[in-house]
Amino acid sequence: MKNLTLIRHAKSSWDVPLRDKDRHISNRGIKDAHLVSSNILKYLPEKFVILSSNAKRAIETATIFSQNWSCTFEGIIFMDDLYTFDENQLERTIKSFNNDYENVIVFGHNVAITNFVNKFGDILIENVPTSGLVSINFDCENWNLLNKGKTKKTIFPRDLKL
Repeated sequence: MKNLTLIRHAKSSWDVPLRDKDRHISNRGIKDAHLVSSNILKYLPEKFVILSSNAKRAIETATIFSQNWSCTFEGIIFMDDLYTFDENQLERTIKSFNNDYENVIVFGHNVAITNFVNKFGDILIENVPTSGLVSINFDCENWNLLNKGKTKKTIFPRDLKL
């Protein structure tokens, strides 16, 4: 059994003209990342691996989440292949994960995340918002054999602000 949790990076800032990969998260993004990360601890598996895009906004988001989960920054694996907006590239990257990883948390980007969860999950999600989380379980032992899975949990910032 493989469990994949996809988290879209927090809301980014457009205040400073930077390359896309170098954009930071905004103040709202910081608040939302803390809000979601503080409210999902009870849903996380006991052991997991954190993988993140190497874009600045994904790194900052993964850092906030990992701090709230008492994980070390050094434990996060940053991957250039996760800096993608294309669901096919995201799928290829996920299918190449080490099979020793049973539970993986990925910090990445839209529209790749929304399209991936709609292809592989069993519920339709119009848009995974910034700081949004979708967890899918797959009945397989190898990442490269991923097929349709079961969406186990979705947590979006707006759900926690009610």
